[in-house]
Amino acid sequence: SYPLFRGSLVNEGAEAEMQWVMQFILGIRKIKGEMDIKPGKPVPVLLADSQENDRAWAVKHRAYLDFLARTESIEVLEAGDAGPESATALVGSMKVLIPLAGLIDKDAELARLEKEIGRLRQDIERTEKKLANPSFVDKAPAAVVQKERDRMTQGQAALRDLSSQAQKIGAL
Repeated sequence: SYPLFRGSLVNEGAEAEMQWVMQFILGIRKIKGEMDIKPGKPVPVLLADSQENDRAWAVKHRAYLDFLARTESIEVLEAGDAGPESATALVGSMKVLIPLAGLIDKDAELARLEKEIGRLRQDIERTEKKLANPSFVDKAPAAVVQKERDRMTQGQAALRDLSSQAQKIGAL
């Protein structure tokens, strides 16, 4: 017969610890993807606002972090230290920072971001015109109109993120 669930075998502490490791790795991978950093490139990592268990888990699981997230080094910042201009990911209440200086080609990345921002603005304008057209809103099914509204909301959020990213890179 198929094994039955036994609550006594569940280790919530181990699950929380592995969830932390997965969030740490996903945060670094997301930053690399957003900043167009090659996935295999090792990056230095700074930990801000970390708790005791965050620091202990970073040491304990360093081999996983180095292999799966390609971390070059992991340093803990003192309380209140903002660190250098960095891309940030949250793991619980801790901030995982990857300093951008020297990792990216500033001019090429700014050009890429400006191109993407321009494309998003055109897409948002097109969607706004469609939603401003009374005949579209009145005649189209409600699901289609809602899909366009959601698309515009997502586009505006992406535009804010890319603009913020461009400002960070411009400040380097």
